[in-house]
Amino acid sequence: MRKSRFHMLIGASTLALGMTGPTMAQTNTVPDQTEQTYELTEIIVTARKRAENIMKTPVSVTAVTAEEIEQRGIASVQNLSEQTPGFNINNNFSGRGDRSFQQLILRGFTPATTDSTPVATFIDGVPVSSPTAVMSVSSPERIELLRGPQSAYFGRNTFAGALNVVNKQPGNDFSGSVTGMIGTHANRRIQGELEGPLVEDKLAFRIAGDYNTKDGTYKNYADRSQTLGDQSSRNANLLLVATPSDNLTIKAFGLLSRDKDGPAALGLISATAVTDSTGRVVVPGQANCVLGGFNPFMCGKVPSLPATTPAGNYDVDSFVTNALATTTNRLIDPDDSVDTYGLVRDYRHAHLVIDYEIPDSNFMISSLTGYNHEEWASLSDIGNYDSTGIPNPNYTPGSGLRSYFSSAYLVENISKDFSQEIRTSYDDGEALRFVAGLSYLSANGRRTVDTLDNMIQTQQVTPSGKTESKTYGGFFGVTYDITDKLTASVEGRYQIDKLYAYISPLADVVVTDSTFVPAGTYAAGSKLAEQTYKNFLPRLIAQYEWTDDVMTYASVARGVNPASLNSGVVTYTGQAATIAKSLGIELFVKPEKVTTYELGLKGTAVDNRLRYSVAAYYSQWRDQLNQLLQTYVTETGGFGSLFGTVNSGNTDMKGLEFDSSFRLTSMITLTAAGALNDSKIKDYSAPLVTFLVGSTDFSGNELPATSKYSAAGGVMFNGDFAFRQDASWFARIDYNYKSGVWADVANVLKTRETHIFNARAGATIGAVSFDVFANNLFDSRRYTTVNNNILFTPAPSFTYSTVNVGLRDGRTLGIQAKYKF
Repeated sequence: MRKSRFHMLIGASTLALGMTGPTMAQTNTVPDQTEQTYELTEIIVTARKRAENIMKTPVSVTAVTAEEIEQRGIASVQNLSEQTPGFNINNNFSGRGDRSFQQLILRGFTPATTDSTPVATFIDGVPVSSPTAVMSVSSPERIELLRGPQSAYFGRNTFAGALNVVNKQPGNDFSGSVTGMIGTHANRRIQGELEGPLVEDKLAFRIAGDYNTKDGTYKNYADRSQTLGDQSSRNANLLLVATPSDNLTIKAFGLLSRDKDGPAALGLISATAVTDSTGRVVVPGQANCVLGGFNPFMCGKVPSLPATTPAGNYDVDSFVTNALATTTNRLIDPDDSVDTYGLVRDYRHAHLVIDYEIPDSNFMISSLTGYNHEEWASLSDIGNYDSTGIPNPNYTPGSGLRSYFSSAYLVENISKDFSQEIRTSYDDGEALRFVAGLSYLSANGRRTVDTLDNMIQTQQVTPSGKTESKTYGGFFGVTYDITDKLTASVEGRYQIDKLYAYISPLADVVVTDSTFVPAGTYAAGSKLAEQTYKNFLPRLIAQYEWTDDVMTYASVARGVNPASLNSGVVTYTGQAATIAKSLGIELFVKPEKVTTYELGLKGTAVDNRLRYSVAAYYSQWRDQLNQLLQTYVTETGGFGSLFGTVNSGNTDMKGLEFDSSFRLTSMITLTAAGALNDSKIKDYSAPLVTFLVGSTDFSGNELPATSKYSAAGGVMFNGDFAFRQDASWFARIDYNYKSGVWADVANVLKTRETHIFNARAGATIGAVSFDVFANNLFDSRRYTTVNNNILFTPAPSFTYSTVNVGLRDGRTLGIQAKYKF
């Protein structure tokens, strides 16, 4: 079976040789037809904080240009991942599947914690706090996806890679555009942009705004008037570029965005049936195996979605209204938070980039300053089924609670960060190039999680303390041409991470058990504890140019994912503290680490009409972060639960990535890309999975939530109309394949593979262009994600026998028009 899947990957990609998807080293920019050349256009990237030809950069890079973004309709990180081999998105966790968190997964590096991300995000090289934010840049110049540890240049959280969006520079003439799109499922988009000089040759601007919205594909079984998966986003961008002299460039960028989504398109599949008080089956049991000798579950492929789902209790009744009117301990003012089920997110980003070339020298000094402020609130029913017929055992008349059982949760989050980088670079135009600098990042955040039942009963939200981190770094990169063909690079970053835990600012906390922190009274808002971690993160690269057209490279790099903390352990006492300690739960959790070895080949042929890139890697992932949720019987016969993050895994990763692009004729361009991302667990601790399968040994298994095989391909036709010089047309079809993903490290349940086709065609006549498109042309309903979950019922215990599945948008047809002026 493994051999057949590998053959499927190679066969699909070769058949497409060259169809258009984001690839490691190509774009589909159409050459100037007036030159009568078939050559592919050169691509410049900033993978090492300096402009380099992507084919000469010894890093595995995907570069997607503005033309590709528009032609393929990439409007979200989800769109980008679907069309990029080796790139997955997971937003399915704890019964939620909204955009409050999006885990970016490159090369199979699947994080086991909600807030941990092995891929950091940037705009113009400046860090941003949310993957959603990077796609709020209207009409960027390009998107750069860097694979492998990028710690030397990009710093923390670049454990498996980095995603960098590069702004489009304003021109010297006034120009702009207006774009409108309509499509099925109430898809709508309006975008506008304007740019030009404010002071000729000295100060230019670019302002852009974007609004897009869509309804979900699926109806709520519990209320057929509701659709699940509704999303809307709006953003505004402003870029100012000042060039007061030939040696000085100043770029100031600001971004405001707001997301407002309805209940997520998430389905529930359960091994155990649930019936209401009338005997109606609201969740059918679909077990086909028994795990651990007693636990019914689903094995093999994830079953089809039952007719009773997707569903949820999403009515905004007096219970919801009264709960959301609670003001005590709220992080976000109720007027600015959610007022219905779904997500509300407000995001603000600003950065300032200054580049100064020292006259009569080869030195440049650069400064990058960034600020992020993100607030989001999510209201969800994590039961994910119609429970209106199941009585609420806690309900009494006048209590304000619902008479029926529900699992409604409110989550509110506020995070802020400030970053500063100063670097100097040198290029003598001959053999030596280097970069050296200092960086600083300060981040803090607070999050509250509470049930609406508790908010009604206590008239407050359970408070939380602040978490804070400060990261100091010094980095360097030296590249030297040893000969005309051999180049060596030595890079590194010395990083200091400081973590701080704080008591909630609302009340003093009395710690009676000294297992984790000294016993005593801690004042409201005071610092509970702090920890410091120091790491040196090197990368060594050897690069050899066989000819002017063919280059190979070899590299070894180290990376770390910043440490974490378990602030809740200070409340554990007695039996709870003893059990938590025995599970390896501590207040601070040390960073997870990776060492990656990579070999690459890049080249062009056939008079630069053929471009190809291949990379192979082997990574050792150590001290993996993992979340533990342990339920236990208390000394009085009741139930208790513990939650924490621990270092509890080690996995070896290996893979092969390739991409090719071939301009067959002046009218036809072919491209293909593919990835094999394999993981093999050496040892791993996951108590909840152990409870499910009855085994503690997951060695030899693969990590969940990522596709082992993936491929993208497409073909593009383009040409000019004969009736006028400024008229052209294009047509393209894209194919994207991803193999199924495992639900957990036990590897007993897996989604089916996906085959997605997108088609687009358009014409430009003068200043006006029209496109028609079909996304998910054959209306595939294969799941996007799968995640184990608890079956929430009124019983005093839980059943760990369900999975939540992410539901794919159905076929979407639409038309888009653009006017440039």
